[in-house]
Amino acid sequence: MALAVEEIKKLITSSIPDASIEIKDLMGDNNHYSALIKSKMFSGLSKIEQHKLVYKSLKGKMGNELHALSITTEEK
Repeated sequence: MALAVEEIKKLITSSIPDASIEIKDLMGDNNHYSALIKSKMFSGLSKIEQHKLVYKSLKGKMGNELHALSITTEEK
């Protein structure tokens, strides 16, 4: 079962409250997305740490309900 864009945003903002999130459905199948996530919480973190923070917010859904998510992070 695919994960809807709004559910992905909800999961991310539950852990990263100030996040501004842009998600694109890459294949039109509700299963392959790219996300641009901007947050003050990324300040001082490496890209790897930023991405880990995002993956953690997805609460194990990556690879299960969410098949593919390409992440780009930026500091606000």
